[in-house]
Amino acid sequence: MTFRKKSFRILFLCFIFGAAFNTYAQHISPLEGRWDLEMDFMGKTVPSWLEIRHSGTATLLGRFVFAFGSARPISEVKTYGDNKFTFSIPNQWEPKGSDMIFHGELTDGKMKGTMIFTDGSVMHWTGVKAPELAYTENPKWDKPINVFNGKDLTGWHVDGEKNQWVINDGVLTSPESGSNLVTDQKFKDFKLHVEFRYPQGSNSGIYLRGRYEVQIVDSEGLEPMDIYLGGVYGFLEPNENASKPAGEWQTYDITLIGRRVTVTLNGKTVICDATIPGITGGAIDSKEGEPGPFMIQGDHGPIEYRSFVVTPRKE
Repeated sequence: MTFRKKSFRILFLCFIFGAAFNTYAQHISPLEGRWDLEMDFMGKTVPSWLEIRHSGTATLLGRFVFAFGSARPISEVKTYGDNKFTFSIPNQWEPKGSDMIFHGELTDGKMKGTMIFTDGSVMHWTGVKAPELAYTENPKWDKPINVFNGKDLTGWHVDGEKNQWVINDGVLTSPESGSNLVTDQKFKDFKLHVEFRYPQGSNSGIYLRGRYEVQIVDSEGLEPMDIYLGGVYGFLEPNENASKPAGEWQTYDITLIGRRVTVTLNGKTVICDATIPGITGGAIDSKEGEPGPFMIQGDHGPIEYRSFVVTPRKE
């Protein structure tokens, strides 16, 4: 091939790739991105989360997290008018009925809309773009804090009507389903060390900043999944199942800086420096740009803790 033909071929390919890129850029919708939502639900304001992204050059799809449950896929987000959209998702933990149907619009960089619940009731919601959370490489760490003192619930408060939490021989214990337990202190970036134990078939979790649940559930011998021990519920799957049998003491060592999390279960790193996309079901709120507490899930099954140590990042 002559130099002239080679030059022509290169220019032609550049034109094709350039045209494809321009077409792609023209189809990026202002709806795309991750959105922190607040929803009026059963007389309360509950946190939710929405992700919209393109597939190919014209189709929009995404994921949605409600006040409870895991991230649910959205097969298609249909747009109409000026920055208006609609989508539907099947129920998960909600009462049986119709799919949940969303209508929304984007105005001045903020979202608002309605959701038709499975029972036909209409709920209003608002949303703002999820913030970028700064990552600090090789941070300096402050002194460790023993959040649980081994004696009482000093430094904690119950989130609910029933306080089933007790201290038995220096062990923080939830013997039955009841209320979640929340730290009074809030944290931004940190390292966390916990030692926990659960009986056969039990289910719990630890919410980082009160928003991102690291799952605790009896799952020895099962294939690794985000809904099992070692996963960030509904989002991040552990690379192996490092669970011990129910009834044995187990350890979590978790580092969270910005959105990037590393999870070590029983001495094995099962999630390494991965990005948490957004809040998980059951979060305290959707204010991702703010520091938040730790929350221990106590509304599912029995759980015990004998150590809960937090090392904050030095500001």
